[in-house]
Amino acid sequence: MNPVRARPSSPSRKRWTFPLLAGGTFILSVGGACAIGAYPVAFTDVLRILLTGGASLPDDTAVAIVWKLRLSRALLAFLAGCGLAASGVVFQGILRNPLADPFTLGVSGGAAFGAALAITLGLAAPLYPLAALAGAGGALAFVLLLATGRGTLRRETLVLAGVVVSAFLAALIALVKALDEDSVAGIVFWIMGSFQGRGWHDMPLLLPGLVLGSVPVVLLVRELDVLSLGDTEARHLGVNVPVTRLWLLLGASALAASCVAVSGIIGFVGLVVPHLVRLLIGGNHKPLLPASAFAGGILLLWSDVAARSLLPDGVELPVGVITALLGGPFFCYLLRRSGQKERGQA
Repeated sequence: MNPVRARPSSPSRKRWTFPLLAGGTFILSVGGACAIGAYPVAFTDVLRILLTGGASLPDDTAVAIVWKLRLSRALLAFLAGCGLAASGVVFQGILRNPLADPFTLGVSGGAAFGAALAITLGLAAPLYPLAALAGAGGALAFVLLLATGRGTLRRETLVLAGVVVSAFLAALIALVKALDEDSVAGIVFWIMGSFQGRGWHDMPLLLPGLVLGSVPVVLLVRELDVLSLGDTEARHLGVNVPVTRLWLLLGASALAASCVAVSGIIGFVGLVVPHLVRLLIGGNHKPLLPASAFAGGILLLWSDVAARSLLPDGVELPVGVITALLGGPFFCYLLRRSGQKERGQA
């Protein structure tokens, strides 16, 4: 009698489903992003260029466009989207606020002020990201200084300090624009977010922040679930709440700051994507974090494709406009849906 061959268990199939789908979606998205543009390249030619380096393709222009321009930009957009969405997951968890995003604590305001100051001072364009990164770090340090009272880091004081610092930085940016009207266009375009002119040379600025920020976030993902229950419950379960919150805050801020330094201010990715993924797979942060990061990366990658492809003659839209147009109506739907659910339960 032949033994019955055991079928793979359901958990085993589920374990491989997400990596396979994610890998296929990533390859198709990067390939599509490299194919679409003012100079169209066939998708099959893109795959040949990526696999062989373009050795078998006679069109040197297509090879140069894919390797030097579109591939680096697509990867930057994907990684920035991953960082912003993952940061949003962490902020919403540690602050226990569904409206929190990577910019709640003034990270975006600090980055915008740093870039605005660099533009006004007439610094070289490659220095804008460094100035933005310095501004984001300074803003976060000021928020932590204000929020740390009596040696503790409380959720409520963090939010209040972030609101105060963000408002102050917004006033400083307005002052800079008023004092130098010639720089207004450059400041506004940078604040609205764009990957125009970004390439391989920006990777060293983005990757260290992503790697360093990911370390505490990944290591403390279980504690993030516990913190979402509240400080009292977390203490009863043996979590050092102030220290854990500080490390998660630093990790999430490093993720957001490195992304903002490269791309400028891109809203709604860190706010809407975690909400959407949470509706699909639940609130457990261990699967929520990688799923949100991947979804944020794909969203920002295709938003950037739309930003550089919608207008004719190579004219680009700020990618922040695309994400706002996509995320604004969807977030309104989420708020309306939440309100209807609360009324139904009442």
